[in-house]
Order: sequence, then structure tokens, then C-alpha cells
Amino acid sequence: MNDSTNITGLEALFLGAIDSNVRLITAVAGFPITAVADRFTQKEEENEYRICWITNEKSAMETALGASVCGQRSMVLVKHVGMNVLSDPLITAMTHTIGAGLVILAGDDPAARASQNEQDSRWYGKVAETLVYDPSNPKDAYETVMRAFELSEKAKVPVIVRVTDRLEKDEVEMARKSNTSDYPKAAEFDRSIWTFTMHGKHQRFHRISYPILVDETENCPLNKISLNGSDVGIISSGYPSRLVDEFLDKNSGWSDVSHLSLNVVSPFPYELVSEFIKKHKDIIVVEESESYIESHLNILDNIRGKHSGHLPYGIIEPENIEFALENVEKDNIEKYTEIQTIKKRGTRPICNECPYMPLYHMLRELDVMIAGDMGCSIRTAPEPLGAVDTGFALGGAISTACGFKDKGIAVIGDFGLAHSGIIGLINAINCNSEVTIIVLQNDVAAMTGGQETPDIYAAVKALVPDTSVIDIDELTGISGFEEAKEILRNTVLEKMEESDISVIYIKGKCIKF
Repeated sequence: MNDSTNITGLEALFLGAIDSNVRLITAVAGFPITAVADRFTQKEEENEYRICWITNEKSAMETALGASVCGQRSMVLVKHVGMNVLSDPLITAMTHTIGAGLVILAGDDPAARASQNEQDSRWYGKVAETLVYDPSNPKDAYETVMRAFELSEKAKVPVIVRVTDRLEKDEVEMARKSNTSDYPKAAEFDRSIWTFTMHGKHQRFHRISYPILVDETENCPLNKISLNGSDVGIISSGYPSRLVDEFLDKNSGWSDVSHLSLNVVSPFPYELVSEFIKKHKDIIVVEESESYIESHLNILDNIRGKHSGHLPYGIIEPENIEFALENVEKDNIEKYTEIQTIKKRGTRPICNECPYMPLYHMLRELDVMIAGDMGCSIRTAPEPLGAVDTGFALGGAISTACGFKDKGIAVIGDFGLAHSGIIGLINAINCNSEVTIIVLQNDVAAMTGGQETPDIYAAVKALVPDTSVIDIDELTGISGFEEAKEILRNTVLEKMEESDISVIYIKGKCIKF
């Protein structure tokens, strides 16, 4: 062991991968995972791994699988919504089997501070039937990543490690395990899996791989139990476990409350949890964002958590834990019922100096349905701009606009277009849809840290002959704001009249990057 030192969760995740001999990292930018990927980028020249920024999570997962089957340990870095995109190859890989260890680092965003939705990646353990680790502090995060690679290789499946922004920023004292280049030979893909049918592969998974995963959830040394004699027990996972430990340490009145901290939550450790529950009169489940643990226990009448109103959905704070303990004897509570509004939280408007402001003000005045996309433009949906009407998924604007009753407009960033919007464009052509597409070309993924965006203009021009370009910086500089807005209006209306499908690239320089 090396000497102990203070270390953040961000550094712990990085070192856990390095000390596991990771060889390929694929990453799709997005809060809170961008910071982790940046750490790998900063240290790439000092190590023997390779990191690739990729525009689409499905592609990132498939690239990592390619490394795995050739005997190279790999890691996929995505935010929670990216799990939706990579779930296709993930679920198939579970029964296809892999070679060297493959770990998915899923960055969740409780309270949706920088995301288009609030979801919980732990559920993908249930959907894909795989391991999900949910570390509570940097030391556990370091050990979890190393353990995840080992279990992935042993069971021949990808596994998930779920992290949050607060875990990344947390800091503890820990000792790094000896870093050595004398690693055991990584596993390679065993082609004998092709002797089975698809159904046979699933049968094999449940006979051989799944029991390995269940044994890990029930017996993982990273799951921690403290039995302190109280009738009340708390079950938690992830960063909320850290909050529970700190709260019980600081508040002597609750020091006798027992605590089961789950650092691995899928497959669900029924035996471990059941034994803990039997020892207590009342159980409080502290977790974020969703009621994942609680949903496995809600058949019992002594469970207190989100369903009973003792704790809020989304992010957990120490005062929420205190409130739950103070009201543990009540069956149901109506406390966390207020619905957050933009007015109360505070606005997060688009930059005042954004070059696309003339466009947004013009779109607001059009009597046309406008599909927005995940990116800066989604911040123009609320008042006072009210420029776009919808925003469902990254890369989804074109497909959404194709479903409008009347011809509409799709506003999409160049990163969203490269992510998956190009598929919507192909289908728009194939289905003879009528849509006017506005591509905001600033050459960066501005919402996620300014990563470079692939230039696919030539491909778009080949698909849609009626593709034109406007330089909005030049236009506004020469004509002024109001005249630029009028020129943009006339151009868009003309294109809507002239062509079934047209694309207008509007180039502008992002003021942030």
C-alpha cells in the first residue's frame, strides 16, 4: 500500500481505472461525467491508455466492446440519459459475453441541475440484469472501480458504476493500492458462445454468470452494516450513505440508529437486506434520485421513504434525513409536495451575448410549431424568449418536427445533429416528410464544456441538395440586430415555401468557447 493522502472522488475514479490497467476509454460529454473524462484526457500522455470523445453513447459502448473482445480492459463514460442510448448493445452484451473487463461509469444528476430529465441509472441493473455499484465516498469509488473490472471479467458481462457530482467533489483520506505493470493477462472473447442459440445464451447467463453477480451483491465487502441497538434502521446507497454516516456521527441523539450502506445494489441483495430489516421495528430508506431500493421493499408496512412522504424524490440533504427520523413512527406524511418552478428556483437563461439571439427572437414571432433539441437552444423554450415548443432528446428535433400535423421547423445544434439527428434526417428523406431544418453550427458542444463537434456538412449537403449557409456573426455585424432578424425570417419562410426538405446552416461563434 502507498501512504495515505487526501483524494477527491474524481481522482479516485481515475486512479481506480488506471490501477485496473484500463486500455481504452470512450466518453460522451455531459454533466457530471465531463469532469471525469477531462481527467483522463489531461493524463493521457502519462499513461498507456487511449481516450476517445465520441458523439453517441451507443457507438461509445460498441467501441468499448470491440476493445474488450480483443483482451483490452475498457471503460465507457456517459451521463444518465446516455444510458438510454447505449442500452441496446449493453443488454445484448450480457448474453453475448465479452472478453476483458468493461465498466460503464454512469453519471447521474439528482435534481436535474444540468439535464433534460431526472432519472436513476440503478434501474438499468434490473433491465440489463447486471451489477450496479453505487459507491458512497471516494475510497469506496476507488475500490469499486477495481472490483468492477474484476467482476466484469469473471462473469463475462459489462457492469455499471453509478456516480454523482457530489461524490466526484467529495474528499477523504485513503491509500492507493500498489500500482504495478505486472497485471495478469486480460481475458479474451470465447467464441464457443456461438454454439448456443440466442435462448441458450440467456439460459447460460442465468446458470453461470448471474449467480456470480448475485454472490457479489450479497457478500461484497463494500456493503457496510452498523448495528447500534435502536429499533430504527436506515438503508441507503451511493452518496446519501455518506450523508447518513455524517449525520449520525454529528447528532448524538440518533447515534444508536443502525445503518446498512449498500455499495452494490443490483442484482438486489434480498438476503442481506432482509436480515437487516428483521432486526428493526422501522426502516428508513435514504436514496437518490428514485425509490429504487424502496420499490423492492414496499410490500412491507414498516418502510419509510419517498413513497410514504418521509423523503423527497431527487436530491437528499441532511435535513431530509433528520425529518424522516423525527417522523419515523408516522405511516404517511405530506411534506414534499411542492412542485419546483423556474420562477422559484431561478432562471438559467441562454447567454445574453449569444450570436443566435436574432434567430431566437424571430422564431418566437412565427406562427409555426418549432421542435427544439437538447443543447443551448432548449434554454429558449421558457419565457421570456419562448422560441421553441418542444425538446425531447438529444438529436431528436428533426424526427419530432416530421411528426407535426403541419409543416414545421427543427432547430438542432451541430453536436445534436452528429449525435443522432442525422438519423432523423435520413428518415425524413425516406418518408418524404416536409420540414425546414435549422442547424446551429458553432463547432462546439457548448452545453457540456466546448468539446469539438464533427463537421458533417458535406454529408448533409449530399442528402439534402437544398442546404444553405448563413454566417450570423457577419450578418448581425453588417445589418444590425433587427435587420438580421428580418433577413432570417424571410429566408426561413422562403425555404418553407420552396422545398419539402431544406437545411439552413447558421454559423456563429460561441462566446464561451
